[in-house]
Amino acid sequence: MRSKFIISIFTIALSVWSCGSSQQGVSRTATGAPTTGKKGWQPLIGKIPANHWHNYLQEDVAGWQIVDGTLFSSGNNGDLVSHDLFDDFELHVEWKIEKGGNSGIFFHVSEDVQYAGMYQTGPEFQLIDNDNYAEPLQANQVTGSASDVLAPTLDATRPAGSWNTTTIIVDRGKVEHWLNGKKILAYDLESPQWKAAVARSKFHDFDYALVRKGRIGLQDHGHPVWFRNIRVRRL
Repeated sequence: MRSKFIISIFTIALSVWSCGSSQQGVSRTATGAPTTGKKGWQPLIGKIPANHWHNYLQEDVAGWQIVDGTLFSSGNNGDLVSHDLFDDFELHVEWKIEKGGNSGIFFHVSEDVQYAGMYQTGPEFQLIDNDNYAEPLQANQVTGSASDVLAPTLDATRPAGSWNTTTIIVDRGKVEHWLNGKKILAYDLESPQWKAAVARSKFHDFDYALVRKGRIGLQDHGHPVWFRNIRVRRL
């Protein structure tokens, strides 16, 4: 009898432990997508754009499409922002633009009716055709720049029409821009250097780069743009 009692207690304890351990290290995003703890990668591309994204200040998605795993806008369909909010993260995106094209990847976007667009609050990893854009570009406006704020340290772009790979890492205010496997820019959102650069930029009158948690944004600047293999992990 005593041995049966001990076995029963052990079985219950094992069952409780198993239940707890199956939940430990697993989180679920606001959209219901499971992730494996803080080290898990969360895909940000599904069968339809609305699985993970919505147009800025809208509830749904218009114009953007997903075909064969690639998120595409032909232009003039509005910017997309993620359903979920992110503070510290690593974002991986593959993208391409046409000749003369322009787009961008934003982070820490505050989605509020008081802000007309993502650019008023969120820093941008610029995506642009450095060689064929219709207007002359400053050093802090080329691909990989913190758009209009800081210039990249080198040009690692591939020609327009080619796929490029971008990684953005944000960790306690410290940001890294990677392009095609090369780190091209690093900055600290709390540093005097960053704040001085913002003060010199076109964003100086906005609530720009003030929050440390917000949405990820994909820009439709009126030109065709493609994104694929979009994934993020929280740090």
